[in-house]
Amino acid sequence: MARQTYFTRSTFRFLKDLEANNNREWFAEQKHRYEQHLKGPALQLIEAFGPELRKISPHFMATPRSLFRIHRDTRFSNDKSPYKTAAGVHFRHDSGKDAHAPGFYLHIAPGDCFVALGIWHPDSKTLRKIRERIIDDPSGWKKVSRSKSFTGQYALEGDSLKRAPRGFDPDHPLVDDLRRKDFIGVSPVPQTFITSSELPRELSRTFKKGVPLVRFLCDSLSVAF
Repeated sequence: MARQTYFTRSTFRFLKDLEANNNREWFAEQKHRYEQHLKGPALQLIEAFGPELRKISPHFMATPRSLFRIHRDTRFSNDKSPYKTAAGVHFRHDSGKDAHAPGFYLHIAPGDCFVALGIWHPDSKTLRKIRERIIDDPSGWKKVSRSKSFTGQYALEGDSLKRAPRGFDPDHPLVDDLRRKDFIGVSPVPQTFITSSELPRELSRTFKKGVPLVRFLCDSLSVAF
């Protein structure tokens, strides 16, 4: 009996075609491909990954809302193309309402697939709590962000301020971390990772290597892990 697969080469062909034909008329004609090769498999993955996610923590959600909408918000963008040319699945913490909560993430795009975790673009109040926790527990921060188990899988990425944030010592030994505006670990993965029938298990294995970082962030925000 063949094993359940989720995404296939057809997923990537659809995304490539969408990038070349990013308009509403084309999408309306090809919506069946989106449903069959991207949205449907993503929802199946989310359902299958739920039990694996609960083993990591019961406080992160795997629901249909974990799949980001394909439609772009063009209100404040010069790029008015209506559709995203990548698929994103975000298993966010149940304390948050959107993509800016702590979470685990899967990104699917031709030539740019990756697994990520942490917190992206948090608000200023959240940033301050994380930065203060780094100052209060520098050894704990270095342990979760510089351990071999973490750096062997992830690299810390995201935006940073050019200078130390207001109210923080510019000469602090961890000032590069205090300047961060995102606290995310990113791990590029090949297309074969995405198309594997073992995707739920492989996602779990990969996420687990970054769990201490996510737990540190949750502790910073006084939310349960």
